Amino acid sequence: MPGRVILHADLNNFYASVEMLHHPKLRGRPVAVGGSAELRHGIILAKNYEAKAYGIQVGHALWQAKQKCPNLIIVPPDYDKYLRFSRLFRKILMDYSDQVESFGLDESWVDVTGSKTLFGSGEAIANEIRERVKFELGVTVSVGVSFNKIFSKLGSDMKKPDATTIITEDNFRDIVWPLPAADLLGVGRSTQVKLLQYGVRTIGDIARLEPKKLQSWFGKWGLFLYTYANGQDISPVKLTNYELGVKSVGNSTTCPRDLENEQDAHIVFQNLAESVAERLRDLGLMAKTVQISLRTNDLAWCERQMALPHPSMISSELTNAAMLLLRKHFHWEKPLRGIGIRGTNLAPLEHFQQVTIFDDGAKRERAERLEYSIDNIRRRFGHYAVQRALLTIDENLGKLNAKADHIIHPLGYGRL
Repeated sequence: MPGRVILHADLNNFYASVEMLHHPKLRGRPVAVGGSAELRHGIILAKNYEAKAYGIQVGHALWQAKQKCPNLIIVPPDYDKYLRFSRLFRKILMDYSDQVESFGLDESWVDVTGSKTLFGSGEAIANEIRERVKFELGVTVSVGVSFNKIFSKLGSDMKKPDATTIITEDNFRDIVWPLPAADLLGVGRSTQVKLLQYGVRTIGDIARLEPKKLQSWFGKWGLFLYTYANGQDISPVKLTNYELGVKSVGNSTTCPRDLENEQDAHIVFQNLAESVAERLRDLGLMAKTVQISLRTNDLAWCERQMALPHPSMISSELTNAAMLLLRKHFHWEKPLRGIGIRGTNLAPLEHFQQVTIFDDGAKRERAERLEYSIDNIRRRFGHYAVQRALLTIDENLGKLNAKADHIIHPLGYGRL
């Protein structure tokens, strides 16, 4: 698809930048956004450049980060705040194109091929976006400009903060090929290890390999890597109102204390199921299947699933299914350290449902209306403005991170 101009805009140190914007006294000091050590979510989620200078990385345990930087300031995450900034960021991008595809809260692709006559070259649009984000939101963004999605994302990663990087069909071999293979979208840790075993160290090394050899190593994914490395990606940037082909919606947690009995598990499953059901409703989807994951305190792990009598986005129905699976497959020889729940085999809300004379359709309709009403209250007043009485039995278990949803889709980009 010649002549395309694709931008990838990536907000710099997003969580940490938003926190420093709201707490100006933190500027110039090493700051990280991290989970709670007390609730056993003690890892670094984001860091600023001052913290990065000490070698602190996302995923480090809090105690590791503190060892590297005793003066590190750790602030708790505020996902409502980050979601608000993410929406404002997307609104700016949508001023330049109706093709804006999110890749997480803090980054998006934008196809500006048809916008050049209105706003100028891809570089000019990228620079204007950078200035607007800085002026309107108070944070910075790096933008990659290229002829496909893979190289535009690569460009946004190359120069930070607040920079524009241009990769063209003429110069990509000089710019992209010397980079480490791990920099290429789709090369995860295990793929990188395997490539190194075969002596493949750079993106150029991948590009120069025979496609059949890559396919023999990685199957069909090897052909994608060859295509990406050679600048042959032609995947489109989705329209703004295009809904991803979501495969599943789930939520899981490491519990603040080990779960000893069914009541403990019920509290956590209800908490997680509420966020999963809310996200399903937001997406206009229902789950036909419920899957649970269980991890004991010795880190043994298993998953089990069951089909629902009806496709559902009602949290109580998801919870009931999770509890049925738990009772059938887990016998409490050991306490549970972590659990998760996922809705899979999804269908649109308009999906036709076969009912029987034993179904209470009016009761289910009332339950659906109630959950939509709760959604509206929470949007206006915050997630914990209304709770089930069950969740108040144990304050820690009843206030897990209900925003930690992950959505899996079939495009190979992992979790959003």
